[in-house]
Amino acid sequence: MAVLPERQMGARTGFQPEGRLAQFWKRVKQNKVSYLFVAPYGLLFFLFTVLPVGVAVVLSFTDYNMLQPPQWVGWKNYLRLFLADDVFLIAVKNTFVFAVITGPVSYLASFVFAWLINDLRPKIRAVLTLLLYAPSIAGSLYLIWTIIFSGDAYGLINSRLLYLGIIKDPIQFLTDPKWMMGVVIIVVLWMSLGTSFLAFIAGLQGIDSSLYEAAAVDGIRNRWQELFFITLPQMRGYLMFGAIMAITNSFAAAEQIIPLVGFPSTDYAGHTIVAHLVDYGSVRFEMGMASSIAVILFFAMVTVQRVVQRLLNMIGT
Repeated sequence: MAVLPERQMGARTGFQPEGRLAQFWKRVKQNKVSYLFVAPYGLLFFLFTVLPVGVAVVLSFTDYNMLQPPQWVGWKNYLRLFLADDVFLIAVKNTFVFAVITGPVSYLASFVFAWLINDLRPKIRAVLTLLLYAPSIAGSLYLIWTIIFSGDAYGLINSRLLYLGIIKDPIQFLTDPKWMMGVVIIVVLWMSLGTSFLAFIAGLQGIDSSLYEAAAVDGIRNRWQELFFITLPQMRGYLMFGAIMAITNSFAAAEQIIPLVGFPSTDYAGHTIVAHLVDYGSVRFEMGMASSIAVILFFAMVTVQRVVQRLLNMIGT
């Protein structure tokens, strides 16, 4: 049996002896100026994103209290979370319910409002954009909802219900587990028209109007057809960005929830994965467990993002 020379065998099989690393360095040399401009961002991205994620993954397999050197414990932290930590399982359930409702609703609301006001006159569009975007940049103004849902007779909702005779005793909206998650979802949705909303408006403004004119000549007759055949395919990148923001905000919710319902909330009814991470990291200083929770949350978000990306890639195909 004849043995083919290495170069001929590589040519037949499509395998290049120098490998991918050598090809990469070849491309770097060919485009060294471009890579030089990208290098500062790449360095910062590595130091403040890639490296912390890698450190968290390593620490998730250790017992680390920030005072003593980390001790390797293997999968013990993960087993403890899923088999011995009932509060973590409650947090997973609460986060899933919260994300399933607030993620899609805020995403659709951001696009629908952007689409509806896009064709208005510039001054009216600017005013409406400011009004819709303002809650997301209002800082702690969302705490006004603690007055609206206050559990005493002076709360706006309770006072009105008592006055109308609908209830006899004030409802504890922020401490009763039956009402807690619903109130939190309402408040977060009120604040949800943020960066995604602005991105959608920018994407809609960037679509070439000649495409709609050409579509009208080809048989497009109404706005719904324009939406599905022109607008959505042209905005695929913006839709992906909005989806990533919606997924991140819904899974990482805690900043607004903790001031509203307390830490921890009654019966952990408003406890999320991030709140559990804060508990282990900032209260107990068990950084190994906190890192395990962070890694689980990270891979959950990446998995959902990949699924959404595949769904969005189907638009216009």
